[in-house]
Amino acid sequence: MTQRFPVYFIPHGGGPWPFMEFPKNAAGRGPWDELAGFLRGLDAEIGRRPKAVLVVSGHWETEPVPTLSTAPQPGMLFDYYNFPPHTYELSYPAKNSLDLAARARQLLAQAGIDSAENDSRGFDHGVFIPFMLIYPDADVPLTMISLKDTLDVESHIAIGKALEPLRDEDVLIIASGMTYHNMPMFRKAEPDHVAQAVRFDDWLAQAVSEADPQTRAQRLAQWDQNPDALACHVPDHDHLVPLFVAAGAAGRDQGARVFTTDFLGKPYSGFRFG
Repeated sequence: MTQRFPVYFIPHGGGPWPFMEFPKNAAGRGPWDELAGFLRGLDAEIGRRPKAVLVVSGHWETEPVPTLSTAPQPGMLFDYYNFPPHTYELSYPAKNSLDLAARARQLLAQAGIDSAENDSRGFDHGVFIPFMLIYPDADVPLTMISLKDTLDVESHIAIGKALEPLRDEDVLIIASGMTYHNMPMFRKAEPDHVAQAVRFDDWLAQAVSEADPQTRAQRLAQWDQNPDALACHVPDHDHLVPLFVAAGAAGRDQGARVFTTDFLGKPYSGFRFG
């Protein structure tokens, strides 16, 4: 039997950041260099290539059910604004895996979860930006699954749980979002807000590391009761919801924070299950 793949929650950063020039700090590093190194190292860290990746991005929500992409070769969806012209000429020609889309729908149906298909959805920047670093040759098929626009914890953990068997079928599940996503405060280094972001990121790491999956799910379901949570996700928490899918797909595998860095003091992290 093929060894099961881990599940990742990865930060995808801000807009088309790998293809922009940013000021360097005193150590000669840019604000996104650590994230670039993490994403470029993911293939080697995993140690083998999957037959396909199922990716859930914080930039795709559908109503009323999760939706699988079925475009054989998705186009580009440039869902960012006011960036230089060259960032709208990027290309990521990865193919879709229609077999994976069909299998995911089958597993969801077996769990009593309705789903749908979309044959026109392109790669949004929560997908093509990180994967241009993870698999730069676009030689691994990517199948996208949407979030439900309810953005609730319980149903997204259930979606992930239904999809867990894919990990034993040579499929890598990656959730793409951000543990911190308050755009009005992103470029401000206000000490009180920075302290909130640090505390919430640490709380998430503790919740993810719960060994019992039921306890983990219960803690994540109460994320918005954390006194710092809502300050870190404005105006909504769409970038956090992919983590709930990842936690469901983890099954009994404990999570760990495998990457963390900060932007103007506000941390954002990546997690691995299994």
